[in-house]
Amino acid sequence: MRPALRAVAAGACAVALVFAGAGAVQADPPGGGRHSGGVQLENLDRGLVAVSTGDGVFLSWRLLGHEAKASTPRDLKSPAFRVYRDGRRIATVTDSTGYLDRAGTPDADYRVVAGGRGHDRGRGGASAAVWPEGHYDLPLRKPEGGTTPAGEDYTYTANDMSVGDVTGDGSYEYIVQWDPTNSKDVSQVGYTGNTYIDTYTRDGTLLHRIDLGVNIRAGAHYTQFLVYDLDGDGRSELMFKTAPGTKTIGYGPDGEAASEEYITIPREDAEAGHSHSDDHRMSAEDYYDHVVAMFRDWHEHPEVEEGNWPATLEEAFGIEPAYDYPLSRADAEELADYFMDTYAPGRSERNRLREFEGFVLTGPEYLTVFDGESGAELDTVDYEPPRGDDGLMWGDYAMSRIEPGNRVDRFLSGVAYLDGSTPSAVFARGYYTRATLAAYRFDGEELRKQWLVDSGHAPMSNPFDDSPHGVEGTDPEYGTLTTQGNHQMSSADVDGDGRQEIVYGSATVDDDGSLLYSSYATGHPDSAVPGERVKLGHGDALHVGDFDPARDGLEIWGVHEGGAYAPYGFAMRDAANGEVLFGGYTGVDTGRGMVGDIDPSTPGLEAWSSMPPGQEADAGLWSAGGEFLGRHGVPGTNMSIRWAADGTTQIVNGNQDPTVDDHRDGTLLTAEGTRTNNGTKGNPSLVADVFGDWREELLLRTEDSEAIRIHTPTGQTDRKLYTLMHDPQYRVGVAGQQTAYNQPAHPGFYLAADTDWSQVPLPRAHYPGRR
Repeated sequence: MRPALRAVAAGACAVALVFAGAGAVQADPPGGGRHSGGVQLENLDRGLVAVSTGDGVFLSWRLLGHEAKASTPRDLKSPAFRVYRDGRRIATVTDSTGYLDRAGTPDADYRVVAGGRGHDRGRGGASAAVWPEGHYDLPLRKPEGGTTPAGEDYTYTANDMSVGDVTGDGSYEYIVQWDPTNSKDVSQVGYTGNTYIDTYTRDGTLLHRIDLGVNIRAGAHYTQFLVYDLDGDGRSELMFKTAPGTKTIGYGPDGEAASEEYITIPREDAEAGHSHSDDHRMSAEDYYDHVVAMFRDWHEHPEVEEGNWPATLEEAFGIEPAYDYPLSRADAEELADYFMDTYAPGRSERNRLREFEGFVLTGPEYLTVFDGESGAELDTVDYEPPRGDDGLMWGDYAMSRIEPGNRVDRFLSGVAYLDGSTPSAVFARGYYTRATLAAYRFDGEELRKQWLVDSGHAPMSNPFDDSPHGVEGTDPEYGTLTTQGNHQMSSADVDGDGRQEIVYGSATVDDDGSLLYSSYATGHPDSAVPGERVKLGHGDALHVGDFDPARDGLEIWGVHEGGAYAPYGFAMRDAANGEVLFGGYTGVDTGRGMVGDIDPSTPGLEAWSSMPPGQEADAGLWSAGGEFLGRHGVPGTNMSIRWAADGTTQIVNGNQDPTVDDHRDGTLLTAEGTRTNNGTKGNPSLVADVFGDWREELLLRTEDSEAIRIHTPTGQTDRKLYTLMHDPQYRVGVAGQQTAYNQPAHPGFYLAADTDWSQVPLPRAHYPGRR
């Protein structure tokens, strides 16, 4: 097989659509943000850190976006920084945001001030004690374990994280999701423990814990939690999917639980009998009764009434007719027994529906925004769209592996500056046989829906025997979104209009909710669809950024799992129109992909992908311009990090004692005593520029999950760049990193070893609370 085929004609479908019909509902006109001073960003403090090293004490601090005054070929012009140790000035730094104090000691106290006397007002002069062990442990309060209704014990480990300034003091707080040891993929049977989301100050003070309750299943696809200042008051909110039983536990100064408050159940749900004591988790017996009820109502299903599905279940299962409709309870039970014991196992030996339990397929679903500091509920609305059913319409019964509750319960979330100024929250449901996205604005009191995009379901002729993947949805405007979504989405200004779009895998939704494009290409001659125009399709990894400085605009690097039915296993695309710039057909599920500047001798960033075990030889390294650089020594693909002083990219590898590895120089850090998350995904809890200079910190759970261990790079860099958290695309990328299959955040400009600093944009922003 050739390593790749250059795209001659991408065949991308790039059609701008207007709002009409049922596909999109616009409730709040786009544009017209509340502020005219550019994009809303955080009013951060200096973020000073001091780390004991073998050569002394290394200091690094933030250059804030509003302090960068001009872009020159060498660096960004900004005020000089005065460095103080124990109250005495020891240096003035003009060419960096770091300093090595060779005479420093572990008990020293440091302070950094920008500019001349009186220049650094407010938050800039905070002090920092030394990290004597080369890292910082943020103490955690691990929840107690429990026992499922099936009698299985579970405990907790710290999992994904995010950061936000929930108190408004300019310093980040740390939001930690606790994962029960029995958390599940959506396709896996069994009960899970509750998911918890904690908020900690930097000294480990637990401000509050949100218990999502028994009606939110635990796993990477269920809870996508956003942390962001959504209303522009200078303090971050929390926002995620909730249900009856979700509550906030507040903690007092003594560390003891001081309050407990449930979210508000909407009046119509309360009147319908729903309460916080509801438990919608299905036992095996519950699921059997659910199937019987579904079969008894078969004749009334809209798809049956409209003639789209078989009129009888016998016809659907391919057996002789034997029953009268409407079915009696006894007849429905006989058909349910046949379905579970004969039909389903006959399609796949993995179909053991008698063991189906632990799923939440009924009951209300909400979207709640919480106050970040107190955890108090600020507003709750219905989650849109609702599930509709247990996955029957979503194709969960149609293929050989019958997986109720799978495709219907795949969730994503992100933040986007849809109007170019004010952040919106975007929540998605589904990406295979139905793709939906809803955008919301929060004004401090109410959540207001801006738009809702819905592909409609992929039509099926038989919900128990069909192949709906790759089939377009029923909506005439958004139907091409089906099967194009990833396990993550990215926000970026792909068309250069100053407003961010939602890159939804192989399709992109414009800032106003219209479909910017959905990418198609021609099937490879060796594929199962030679010469056919087919979708690029779903994938597990997605990267959006300025990867190739030789061409205008942003690029998208992604991998695709369609195998022989996908035109590419990996592809670089033009982010503005979705057209493939170069790519390669693999014929298999290409599961991972990464991009970064790992070879400074090659212009632009490099891109690469992984292959299944036994096929690693087919993986390759590519330049951003499409030059094949070879098969050997391809780096890992789990998570990247900007760790080195020269602007190159490093890779985080491993689950136990993970390492930071450089493509040329080998291992730069071994994070002993820590663990990454999510099994083979090997994700750190977070990689982000949370303090110090523009480089990224590595946040990992300790082996016992009693702390989050924070590592920061300590090599001196002469590159003076404002904190990446003051780049809008990078900042929303960090907010979305916790979603499903975590992906690194990329800035909206070219950042590499050969960055032309005169081309680095200065933030045009306003910072709520800044005087």
